[in-house]
Amino acid sequence: MGMAQLGNRLYTGESSFDFVGRRKLWFLIAAALVLISAVLLWKPGLTFGIEFEGGSEFRVTGSANQDAAREAVQAVVPGTEPTVTSVGQNGVRVQTETLTSGQLDSIRGELAQRLRVSESNVTTSTVGPSWGADVTNKALTGLVVFLVLVSIVMTLYFRAWTMALASLVALFHDLLITAGVYAAVGFEVTPASVIGFLTILGYSLYDTVVVFDKVRENTTEAFLKRDRSFADAANLAINQTVVRSVNTTVVALLPVAAILFIGDLLLGAGTLRDISLALFVGMLVGAYSSIFVATPLLVVLRQREARVKTLDSEVAAGPAPATAQAQESQA
Repeated sequence: MGMAQLGNRLYTGESSFDFVGRRKLWFLIAAALVLISAVLLWKPGLTFGIEFEGGSEFRVTGSANQDAAREAVQAVVPGTEPTVTSVGQNGVRVQTETLTSGQLDSIRGELAQRLRVSESNVTTSTVGPSWGADVTNKALTGLVVFLVLVSIVMTLYFRAWTMALASLVALFHDLLITAGVYAAVGFEVTPASVIGFLTILGYSLYDTVVVFDKVRENTTEAFLKRDRSFADAANLAINQTVVRSVNTTVVALLPVAAILFIGDLLLGAGTLRDISLALFVGMLVGAYSSIFVATPLLVVLRQREARVKTLDSEVAAGPAPATAQAQESQA
């Protein structure tokens, strides 16, 4: 059975997966992933770039000898532990704590000598702690503003605070797991990473809105016809949109995976690698949360409402006698 045929059967209800009915399993998986991510954020924790923590950076072109680069720094500043990474096939990046101008010049000369390149091939830059703190504050402010605006827009669009809450829970789920993967692999958190985080939140939100829009359509019809419980209507909405979500995610992940491969293995550490890892993990987790977390959680929240309880009890009791007789006569 092809994806198109499967999608048609799911949309019409001929085939169905019980996403909502198995919500405890999905919640357990999501909770486990979030817990593992929280542990990883505690230890080993995130590795922040100098843009956030401040420090000095050296970039060398013409040699990729990491050991020689590390020895050059330690020869000038004994006891320091520089962060040395490859940049492309023939370059290295060295990051240290904030150094004086004299130390910068000395290390630059040592790097040129030990890596056997010209001093013109060694560039230096320094980011002060105050500037790094300012970047951190702006990144956090951007995230908070994004979440507040999302809450307002979702509440106004769907006219239900429960949908906004379920969407935010899914967004936090995506953000924590993506950050946990960053901590696990040891990639540096840079401004490019922050851009990637905000991008995946937007992608996850879009996927959730698509499902929620169908949920609203199906549940509105269920309230009018009284022929389907709220959970069944929501589950039908997931089945009607799951193929679209999977196809969209796969198509989006393919170029991001290519960028991640090129940025990490071919070009080394850099902006491409930082942003592509956040996008790859975030898109993958975002597709999971929109299907397995957001909508089942919405059902849990809405089932507390008196209106939904009444609908569910009427559907469970079956059609009224008059209605049943009418259906029999029509049959």
